[in-house]
Amino acid sequence: MNLKFFLITVLTLSLLVSCKSKKKLVKKLETPHKEMVIKSTNDTDSKKVTLVSNTNSTIRNSTLDYIEQYKDAAMRDMRNYNIPASIKLAQGILESSSGNSQLTKRSNNHFGIKCHKGWEGDKTYHDDDEKGECFRVYKDPANSYKDHSLFLTSRSRYSDLFKIEQGDYVKWAKGLSKAGYATDRRYPAKLIAIIEKYDLHKYDTEVLGKSFEYPKNNDLKNHIVTKGDTLYSLSRRYGLTVSDLKKINSLDSNTISIGQVLIVSK
Repeated sequence: MNLKFFLITVLTLSLLVSCKSKKKLVKKLETPHKEMVIKSTNDTDSKKVTLVSNTNSTIRNSTLDYIEQYKDAAMRDMRNYNIPASIKLAQGILESSSGNSQLTKRSNNHFGIKCHKGWEGDKTYHDDDEKGECFRVYKDPANSYKDHSLFLTSRSRYSDLFKIEQGDYVKWAKGLSKAGYATDRRYPAKLIAIIEKYDLHKYDTEVLGKSFEYPKNNDLKNHIVTKGDTLYSLSRRYGLTVSDLKKINSLDSNTISIGQVLIVSK
């Protein structure tokens, strides 16, 4: 009798331990998530969206996938708005992390365009230069691409960009920075590096029907500043004076920074 009671007790305890361990396993495998609020034009109609976060997630779409997906939209906008396809694709890649940034995933905003005065569409809030800044929300990426074009063509501070000879992505990259599109001083260098790494200028050529070439008598050369560069060392390398370099690049001082793009020919 005692032996029988002992065996029943052991069996019961084993079942309890097994159930408890399964509960712990199930709890451990639960996917963490958080909620965010996307405000619509009517604040009383705000939408609550659940975002699932995976700490082990990897970038699913490569930059090459991104280019293949959006090159046609970039070329279409070049035809309609005279914005180089190479610039638009490079900005999209940089601003959206090839479509994988959290802001892009939850708002289809591929160019980091903030709400600004007059925006009447949906909004989301994201930490950028400041905490909790307002960004535009689009129903699909196509709307983001078109709005990027409208954003540039409708603001006077970008008007000088459309005076640049078509296909000159270097001047466009510098012009965007000069007009204040981004606060990062290395923004032009980053765009140029992306364009040249992935040969994005070939899409400009496809639209224009010819490749862009600088005039032979005014062949501009560019140098991306690296560690150890100074105006003096660059002047020696490219056969210019320090004064020439400052004048060509509209520099007020001798200070240059890593990643800065400098014109190094007269």
